[in-house]
Amino acid sequence: MLLEALGSVLLGLALAWAAVRRLSDRLPARRVVFTAGPLGALFGAYVTHSALGPGHALVTLVGGAAMGSVVLSLLIRPSTRRLSRALPF
Repeated sequence: MLLEALGSVLLGLALAWAAVRRLSDRLPARRVVFTAGPLGALFGAYVTHSALGPGHALVTLVGGAAMGSVVLSLLIRPSTRRLSRALPF
């Protein structure tokens, strides 16, 4: 369980780093992103481990990464630039 927790935190940090690198203009402060990613992944790993039980380390890490990405996606703000649409008439 300890290695699953450590692995999920590292996956959460990697997801947070990728999100900050790719979407830095649409995310809140880096501190919030680098906190939410690992915590979401750790919570996801906990829920997955509780549901499946011991012996499913890879699936637990996948569940943690999925929950971490969901938590990070909730932090994304809408884009500030608007696309102009032509009127149909």
